[in-house]
Amino acid sequence: MKRSVLALIAGAAVAGVLASTSPGSGASDEATAPIYGIKIPAGYRDWKLISVAHEEGNLNDFRAILGNDEAVRAFRENKIPFPDGTIIARLAWKYVASEENNKVFGRPQSFVAGPPINVQLLVKDSRKYAATEGWGFAQFTNGKPDGEAIHKTCLPCHEPAKARDLVFTRYAP
Repeated sequence: MKRSVLALIAGAAVAGVLASTSPGSGASDEATAPIYGIKIPAGYRDWKLISVAHEEGNLNDFRAILGNDEAVRAFRENKIPFPDGTIIARLAWKYVASEENNKVFGRPQSFVAGPPINVQLLVKDSRKYAATEGWGFAQFTNGKPDGEAIHKTCLPCHEPAKARDLVFTRYAP
């Protein structure tokens, strides 16, 4: 029960934060991620929500996973491999206790999105990114692309999800 309440609160918090804040600028500009040449897509914050996640351990964050129309269609149809044109965005925030909500509940149990961490992108183009199993990767912090060293870790991190076309996220209807 406790876990489902936390998941429900996390989902609501992430949805609320999606409407009001942004890790990064959220606007497409000239900042291009190294190696893969990916920019933050204009309007990505208006994409549909695919899933939410709470990561513990060293990451300790809330995540919202958004997708463009092609991604959403592929998730709904369980289409593996994902078709070219699929773009998946992962937005992450540190989470913090909500003293205001905890007063209402009468005990510490509520967490909300805190400071933004980053935006990560997966872009499917089987020709352009053939060397990385059809996916281009990007990570942006405060609207600026992270360095090449970070981007070199993307494919090795995603390889354990090879059976799911390198995508960890499951669709949460």
